[in-house]
Amino acid sequence: MKPKFLILIISPVLGFFLASLFSTFVERSKEATEIKSSEPLVIPLESVAALGQLSPLGEVRSLAAPISGFGGTPRVAELLIKEGDFVKKGQVLAIFDNKPQILADLSGVRARIKTLSIKIKLQTRQVARFKQAAKQGAASIVNLEDKEDELIKLEGQRLEALAELIGLEADLNDSQLKSPIDGVVLKISSRVGERPGEEGVVAVGANHSMEALIEVYESDINRVSVGQSVLLTSENGGFKGTLKGRVKRISPQVRQRKVLSTDPTGDADARIVEVRVTLEPKSAELVKSLTGMKVIARFKLS
Repeated sequence: MKPKFLILIISPVLGFFLASLFSTFVERSKEATEIKSSEPLVIPLESVAALGQLSPLGEVRSLAAPISGFGGTPRVAELLIKEGDFVKKGQVLAIFDNKPQILADLSGVRARIKTLSIKIKLQTRQVARFKQAAKQGAASIVNLEDKEDELIKLEGQRLEALAELIGLEADLNDSQLKSPIDGVVLKISSRVGERPGEEGVVAVGANHSMEALIEVYESDINRVSVGQSVLLTSENGGFKGTLKGRVKRISPQVRQRKVLSTDPTGDADARIVEVRVTLEPKSAELVKSLTGMKVIARFKLS
């Protein structure tokens, strides 16, 4: 058989075989692509970031002015502190304008008590003499009883004056606003010359420990858990470095945000969940005088 004739026979067979092989390769490649595309796309989760502010971990006391006998409150005569000051328990923070009148009333009552004490001493001697004279028949029983009644009256007046003295001393103590705790002055609500309203005079917060109140978007709260590590930085450069803390409590309530971002395009009506983050001691010490400062919190994902 001639070589040319063999080539004419083999060429169509070889072509058909190569075409079939290529078709099979294309089909399998297509199937592999479809299988791969049907697999779910895994995207790594990013850490949760949210805005918040620093706050004392301990109690916050709102200190009000005393109520006067007429049902009103005295005006602030003198403020001895300013916002951000550290104060000690018992330290005088403010003085009210009723203090001079109370001091004058105290002086009058003390003088009255002194005078009554002298009168009682003299009257006691007279009662003793009349009692001795009555025994000897030199004085009547009626005169003796009059002297005894006068002594009882004087003693009653002295007891009333002593009770008044106790009340005025309490008023004098109230005429000076004192801090009930060691802490920092968070807010002054009443200035000199003003009559304190519902907010009182000053708010003092115990600052031995600090926390951050973070507002986490409700869409991110499922990635936050109690005990989770948190890193905090200042939004506006109020402190350097990074603070460390842990999630202490997650509020069960969803509400509207309070801590607004400086970004004018931010959503002020966003719904958030408040998360309380307790700062580590070293971090708390760095910012113990920065109550209310805004921070950016990043919740670390395990």
